[in-house]
Amino acid sequence: MSSDLKRKQKKKNPKPVQINPNWSLLQQVSLLLSLTPPSSSSRLCSAIDISFFVWFSSLSLQKLKSDSNNSGNRKSSNNDDSDDPRSILGKRKERPDSEVDVPKISPLAPVNDDSSLTDEVAMDCEMVGVSQGTKSALGRVTLVNKWGNVLYDEFVRPVERVVDFRTHISGIRPRDLRKAKDFRVAQTKVAELIKGKILVGHALHNDLKVLLLTHPKKDIRDTAEYQPFLKDKTRKSLKHLASEFLGADIQNGEHCPIDDARAAMLLYQKNRREWERNVKDQTRMRLKQKKRKPKKRVKEANHTSTV
Repeated sequence: MSSDLKRKQKKKNPKPVQINPNWSLLQQVSLLLSLTPPSSSSRLCSAIDISFFVWFSSLSLQKLKSDSNNSGNRKSSNNDDSDDPRSILGKRKERPDSEVDVPKISPLAPVNDDSSLTDEVAMDCEMVGVSQGTKSALGRVTLVNKWGNVLYDEFVRPVERVVDFRTHISGIRPRDLRKAKDFRVAQTKVAELIKGKILVGHALHNDLKVLLLTHPKKDIRDTAEYQPFLKDKTRKSLKHLASEFLGADIQNGEHCPIDDARAAMLLYQKNRREWERNVKDQTRMRLKQKKRKPKKRVKEANHTSTV
């Protein structure tokens, strides 16, 4: 019962509805028009029209200002959201021109695709460990021409059993030697390619040793023995020479015999004129020394015979 009485009281005393002040003003104006006599109604209407126009225009201006402020706030909020790193899409970070990823051209890259046999041939070999691991055997041999294009590049299966693949340096793995060339086959092919050619390389005596081959000394151009490359009469590694004279970064981890052969060839080509001049001077000196030695021996023989 008490609940029903409360409902009835609510119905009898409803809450007053709040009227818009503009609407109440209009109601007052209409009431004023209804109470004025007809003679003065025209004057009053004109005055009311003017005041209503002024009032309405002020309202419209206020509305325009509020709309412009709201739109400005929206734009600023959008800009803030775009600049916010936590936004969903985010804003693409513009990098300066200096940071644009441009593919670097290796200084060891061949200048053409001519793979013909040239007068100068560079060679590099990778070795594996046989016997007790301390003895080196041929595991891979690579030859390139004077432009750096590959003439021959093969994995070689040693005669003895491999006990150390030296993968961290040679890059050779057991799977590489499963279908590798037989040592005799590779040896014969290399001998054919370097015959009568200028042989370029780094520490070539090691490569020729594992190949069980020889080459005329006058036709060897070894970057480890070239006098201008020696500092304090100590040999520099091929990695150091390539970095200093070619600006090339090689032998980072596993060695690539193609890159090593190309680096040796490029070092020779850049110093070819001076190198060949030094070779000629050395050969002349050797010929002079050979001519002088027999004369001394003849004099010594004559001296002993007279005694």
